[in-house]
Amino acid sequence: MKQIKKPDTADSICKRVTIKVKNGSIVLFHNDAEHTPEALPNILKCLKDDGYEFVFIEDLIYKKDYEIIHDGTQCKKDG
Repeated sequence: MKQIKKPDTADSICKRVTIKVKNGSIVLFHNDAEHTPEALPNILKCLKDDGYEFVFIEDLIYKKDYEIIHDGTQCKKDG
């Protein structure tokens, strides 16, 4: 018998994110998820309390002497 998945709540989203996140994680939130806006403030507070800091994606991308190859990996340019 197939179990019916319970709908997400703000608390379940927060728990799922905060137990899986680790150093270097990029957390993506879909703006059409029903409870994401409600969960986000608590997620950010929990992660900040755990010592995480937040940066823009552009701050994670190496620019000088690097290129991004077809699979999304950043590699040092030859030469």
